[in-house]
Amino acid sequence: MEKQYSNGEITVVWNPEACIHSTLCWKGMAQVFNPKKRPWINVDGADSEAIIAQVEKCPSGALSFFRNSEKDNAPETVELETIVEASPNGPLMVYGNIRVKDSEGNETVKHKVTAFCRCGASQNKPYCDGSHRKIDFKG
Repeated sequence: MEKQYSNGEITVVWNPEACIHSTLCWKGMAQVFNPKKRPWINVDGADSEAIIAQVEKCPSGALSFFRNSEKDNAPETVELETIVEASPNGPLMVYGNIRVKDSEGNETVKHKVTAFCRCGASQNKPYCDGSHRKIDFKG
């Protein structure tokens, strides 16, 4: 279930189902992203531009943002070619806008970055849930 955190200027959106627990969000910005606190996102912990820069480091796209002044309040999308990259010992990363169809035929549109499972252990297939770390996946 998506959660939103706003400081009046921007809103950070967190989609926990997409999170691969890379820890990039809180490394270097624990005053905003602290998994030991509830709520774990404190958008008053830094200025908006610093938070945006940190959100953009999220490899799975589980974190996104929008500026509250934007008319449609939609997360920013990537307008680039699609790039596919295998992460060492981790997921298959797809950068760009894609449409994913699951085994039941349901379609989901993904923007920015999508992490797909390569190890076979994810409980959220086809997406990575970080299980590769638990099983010590190499590849």
